[in-house]
Amino acid sequence: MRYDMPYARPGAKIGLLGGSFDPPHAGHLHISRAALKRFGLDEVWWLVSPGNPLKTKGPASIERRMAASRALVDHPRIKITDFELYSGTRYTAATLEALFAAYPRVDFTWLMGADNLADFHRWDKWQWIMENVRIGVLARPDDCLRALRSPAARRFAYARLHEEHRMKLAHAEPPAWCFVNLPMMRISSTRLRARGDWPTSA
Repeated sequence: MRYDMPYARPGAKIGLLGGSFDPPHAGHLHISRAALKRFGLDEVWWLVSPGNPLKTKGPASIERRMAASRALVDHPRIKITDFELYSGTRYTAATLEALFAAYPRVDFTWLMGADNLADFHRWDKWQWIMENVRIGVLARPDDCLRALRSPAARRFAYARLHEEHRMKLAHAEPPAWCFVNLPMMRISSTRLRARGDWPTSA
């Protein structure tokens, strides 16, 4: 099997957007473009996961989700990768360790929506993640207050870069995280599946 492994030059500032992408949609693109601009990143990589450990039902095949992601992405600095399939990892902490080993001279920033920050304390080794990779949080509708009052936000309040310093995030030493507000698209993979736009039997 041929894996999709992006090239990254030494010192590159790469944002990582992990998820099932089941299906990928315009909201993923919107967040990725915003992250490139707001955090001064060189590229954003979509880490298409073989499966989400927090979900009991598996997603569509990774081949289908990778193909749909490639068909959707129209930006030269947004790359699609099945790195987690290559590395055999499922949890974010393990994926990051594998990425650090595979790309030792690249500066990574983990990207997430505000809803993920609200539940981040439920992730495996979440404190290790905060301590070892920069985190860029992009606000989603209705989630801002819950996210900023979350256990993770409170525990690492000292490491927060305020929005006016967002361009420093990609150069900061972890722990470092930044929460940025931006107009968000009210679209989700869950809604697309529910209304039949992504038939699970396809």
